[in-house]
Amino acid sequence: MIVSSIKTFGRYCIFIGQVFKFPDKWREFGKSLIFEINKLGVDSIPLVLIVSIFIGAVICIQMTINIVSPLVPSYSTGLATREILLLEFSSTMMSLILAGKVGSNIASEIGTMRVTEQIDAMDIMGLNSANFIALPKIIGFIIFVPILCIMSMFVGLLGGWLVAEFSSMISVENYVFGIQSFFNEWYVWYGIIKTVVFAFIISSVACFFGYFVKGGSLEVGKASTDSVVASSILILLADVILTKLMLQ
Repeated sequence: MIVSSIKTFGRYCIFIGQVFKFPDKWREFGKSLIFEINKLGVDSIPLVLIVSIFIGAVICIQMTINIVSPLVPSYSTGLATREILLLEFSSTMMSLILAGKVGSNIASEIGTMRVTEQIDAMDIMGLNSANFIALPKIIGFIIFVPILCIMSMFVGLLGGWLVAEFSSMISVENYVFGIQSFFNEWYVWYGIIKTVVFAFIISSVACFFGYFVKGGSLEVGKASTDSVVASSILILLADVILTKLMLQ
């Protein structure tokens, strides 16, 4: 298993080396980049907004229920909701969700191109198929992911505000004061930096698994599943490393 993992990692590094080269046709690259930003990024906005607003609301409710000590100030609910969203949910948890949506989409799309011999036709024509197919997807997703992260942070806090506004669990004034208290701007940049790294992991791993599919439709489905699993593990590993490096 160790030998197989090392071999796979070596193939991945060689693949990334092929991907990150100057495009043969910049105009086609530009068109593909805009298309991928729209497909992988803009189309993910509804999912991010829906998940974030409910998670923000749930976090606010959980904090209100569990922080019952008279020694803890009432605004701690807003503060805890903000910290959870900024430090982990809007970066790590949202990236795990996007790995399932975006990663599986990329892997299945490229895998289908492989089994239908479209990639082989590009290679025969002398194109760098890895660069032509994967680079716009990777760059496009990396460009748009920080926007999704910021949206998730804002909408998650909005979800907590809705709980305060339409329930008697916590007052709006205490919630708003809590999300303003002891604010550390670095936490926002920390979340954005993490999502950029995670976006590279999701898109590059998905492209890798899709590009090296062998067989038919069953193998395409397996490659899609494997890409999501591998991306999720690597995201959690990268989360530990980045947290240690940036918050120590």
